[in-house]
Amino acid sequence: MALLIVLITCFVIILATSQPCQTPDEFVAASSPGHIIIGGLFAIHEKMLSSEDYPRRPQIQKCVGFEISIFLQALAMIHTIEMINNSTLLSGVKLGYEIYDTCTEVTVAMAAALRFLSKFNCSRETVEFQCDYSSYMPRVRAVIGAGYSEITMAVSRMLNLQLMPQVSYESTAEILSDKIRFPSFLRTVPSDFYQTKAMAHLIQKSGWNWIGIITTDDDYGRLALNAFAIQTAEKNVCIAFKEVLPAFFSDKTIEDRINQTLEKIIAEAQLLDVLKNVTFTDGGNSFHFDAHGDLNTGYDLVLWKELNDHMTVTKMAEYDLQNDVFIITDQETKNEFKNLQQIQSKCSPECSPGQMKKTTRSHHICCYECVNCPENHYSNQTDMDRCLLCNNETHWAPVRSTMCFEKEVEYLNWNDSLAILLLALSLLGIMFVLAIGIIFTRNLSTPVVKSSGGLVVCYVILLCHFLNFASTGFFIGEPQDFTCKTRQTLFGVSFTLCISCILMKSLKILLAFSFDPKLQKFLKCLYKPVPIIFTCTGIQVAICTLWLTFAAPTVEENVSLPRVIILECEEGSIFAFGTMLGYIAILAFVCFICAFKGRKLPENYNEAKFITFGMLIYFIAWITFIPVYATTFGKYLPAVEIIVILISNYGILCCTFFPKCYVILCKQETNTKSAFLKMIYSYSSHSADILAMSHASLDSINSNATVTDPSSTGASATWQQSQGLQAQASAHMCRESATSVAKTLPRKRISSI
Repeated sequence: MALLIVLITCFVIILATSQPCQTPDEFVAASSPGHIIIGGLFAIHEKMLSSEDYPRRPQIQKCVGFEISIFLQALAMIHTIEMINNSTLLSGVKLGYEIYDTCTEVTVAMAAALRFLSKFNCSRETVEFQCDYSSYMPRVRAVIGAGYSEITMAVSRMLNLQLMPQVSYESTAEILSDKIRFPSFLRTVPSDFYQTKAMAHLIQKSGWNWIGIITTDDDYGRLALNAFAIQTAEKNVCIAFKEVLPAFFSDKTIEDRINQTLEKIIAEAQLLDVLKNVTFTDGGNSFHFDAHGDLNTGYDLVLWKELNDHMTVTKMAEYDLQNDVFIITDQETKNEFKNLQQIQSKCSPECSPGQMKKTTRSHHICCYECVNCPENHYSNQTDMDRCLLCNNETHWAPVRSTMCFEKEVEYLNWNDSLAILLLALSLLGIMFVLAIGIIFTRNLSTPVVKSSGGLVVCYVILLCHFLNFASTGFFIGEPQDFTCKTRQTLFGVSFTLCISCILMKSLKILLAFSFDPKLQKFLKCLYKPVPIIFTCTGIQVAICTLWLTFAAPTVEENVSLPRVIILECEEGSIFAFGTMLGYIAILAFVCFICAFKGRKLPENYNEAKFITFGMLIYFIAWITFIPVYATTFGKYLPAVEIIVILISNYGILCCTFFPKCYVILCKQETNTKSAFLKMIYSYSSHSADILAMSHASLDSINSNATVTDPSSTGASATWQQSQGLQAQASAHMCRESATSVAKTLPRKRISSI
């Protein structure tokens, strides 16, 4: 122990004088012999003076600026070695040391490294050049140091030549973990990768994104700066400025570093492999070197706080570099973390959920404006770079939304006010159909009912109207495949059957009151009620069958609207849909032509005139339907077709049956056989007189033509005589026909009708 005290005293004297060395032995700061020598590199002085000689000579100059903290680290190494030698840990083996002051200068450290590599027990301190240093015995077997990463990297590249183990107590540069470039390097402090990672984590935890960086102008500072810049960028933290200061200061008001190091070294053969696998414990914690030569330790997070002009350093937490978390031990440190979060260090206020960042002209990503997310976009976190798009088919979002909302499914519901109104109109129509059926049944034997074609025909037409009104119910409610297929088919077939029956009535009326023999002959050949009705209706059935077979209507979700999904029936084939409606229109047009020709019947029984009006209403409704249906969009599209069906159905129902019901209920005196015969007789007589007058006018014209051309040739005279005879015969036949018609027409027309 006394020897150690003397040695330390001499060591202090040598370091205090700090004269430039004249011989290699003077270059050594402290040494002790032993079987195994361990080298030490410590920056006990702050810097080395530059040479004043000119020209400059290649020699080690005087060092100045004594660093007591580093000096204590060197003493700790000496003390540790002495403790090992005085113990039974290495029985029969004595450890020695050679400690050098690097003066915080790479050049001095390189000179010490050359002495480390010199051959052991050789009078000449030289480094032999060999291709294989496996059997080479250097002066020292391992090196402790250096402190600064820049010096450590330079020394390590030289020690790699002989794979001499080097254990640093302070060098934290991330590049030193590269075992390809630094295979023999180990350290008892974490890499700067974890240090900068912990700093970035702390900044993010404090809610800061606008910071400045101050670093030293050396390898340690530059490498740490690069790593820190990358890690902060990953956490969206911006660097407002970077300040690089000289690596060494003479101003003692700035504290350099506070380091605590404990080195325990066991020196034997193949020391590097042993060191890589060594494990030791301290305070219940186990420590070992990983594959990169880094010790599995962490950091203490300390807070420098000035109170009453006195600087205090308080430990706030421990940083677990394996799990990237801060370990907080008590409530007081938790409060300190909360205080850090209250410190504002941001270029721009954070964007709230529902907003996104929009970069400004600044090149910093942390300087931005907050803009609202557009429609159908959302953001659910603060400071999002972009808004997320909702699934437009199933969801929507308003402006500045924090979430997507599910679209509402809409269709023409039973509770909708328009649907209720249309249903009420349909029910009213059904009630009219039932009422008309009852009225016609109770007045079956009256001329009005008989002139309508009989009860069977009336029942068929009324049934078609009933089905047309009932088909509107399939257009309301949630669309199903069954309702989509049923509604158009039911309407198409029932309306076609209705028009076919009315067409037969129009042909029958035209046949009954036509006095043109040729037209009567044609109508008699054409008038086949049952085959025509079945044929016309069968064609429509075939059209609907092909439609349902090859392109049936189906339920479809219309997602083109921004906030709702329209559940609607997709017709399957617009061509088939148009063909069905077009076929009905053709039948209605033929019916209209036939009814129009018979519009001048007896006034009280002029059914053809009302059929004409009914067909006109149908045409107006469906011609209006086409552009309205093509431009209407949304859940009320089925309502458009319902309205058209109701208009056309009401129009035909009212024009066909309401005049007859009026006669049956309000003009019963005209609904008798005698009144009916009298009206028919009057109409027939009037028609015969008109026909006779037409033939008389023709006879007069022919006679005048004969008198005004006396100079004609013989052939012309013969032709004129023949024409005059024909005219006279025609007039005679006309008079006879008029008499015959007046006598026989009422009976024949009644039986015909």
